[in-house]
Amino acid sequence: MDRVILNTIIRSVGVYILAILLTRLMGRKLIAQMTFFDFVIGVSMGSIIANSIVGQQFTSMSAITALILVSVLIIITGYVHIKSFKARKIIDSEPVTLVQNGTIVEENMKNVRLTINELMMKLREKNSFNLADVEFAIMENDGELSVLTKADKQPLTPGQMNIQATSTGLMRDIILDGNVMEENLSSAGLNKEWLQSQLNSQNIKDISEVFYAGLDDTKRLCISKKEMNDEESHGEYGIE
Repeated sequence: MDRVILNTIIRSVGVYILAILLTRLMGRKLIAQMTFFDFVIGVSMGSIIANSIVGQQFTSMSAITALILVSVLIIITGYVHIKSFKARKIIDSEPVTLVQNGTIVEENMKNVRLTINELMMKLREKNSFNLADVEFAIMENDGELSVLTKADKQPLTPGQMNIQATSTGLMRDIILDGNVMEENLSSAGLNKEWLQSQLNSQNIKDISEVFYAGLDDTKRLCISKKEMNDEESHGEYGIE
């Protein structure tokens, strides 16, 4: 094999593994909705990784040094970002109000360089199709739009109607692609015998037939079967 190709493969694998380890060290925020600061981090890391793989003048040691240095700077900046309010104001832009009491704030629209069409699209993404129904629309640091509809346009909640609602809690994954998540099942105080009885009640003879099954706090099992004979899978609720 050509020496250059072999060297590129080795460097690619090495830098890839190192980048994963350093990204885990820096935390999840980098892969969530990005702020401007996160975007700069991503571009910097990507540039270093690309140069370390294909750049002829960029040695492996240079790549490792650059990645570690940038990672340390990111961690330090993140720490300062958490501890210092002034640093947060410098690093992050402040949230900007774009709609107030159904009226578009034109000056702020210009400041964030957002067109009316883009604003209306973002409102529709938040299920707000009528500008007059919006009390506040605020652009957050990561570019997302937070929308508060007017009180008389918000849907009624059980609490407002004096109805006591039962919480179903978070759904536990019980079966994933035919495999039982035994730890989740036991943490719910249940066993495989109970699970099989629930599957039998839905005419499911084998766990391998189940694509997904989830359990809520009321012991209700949501089952989605695997596709059989090109038929669409469907969800069903088991019996408590």
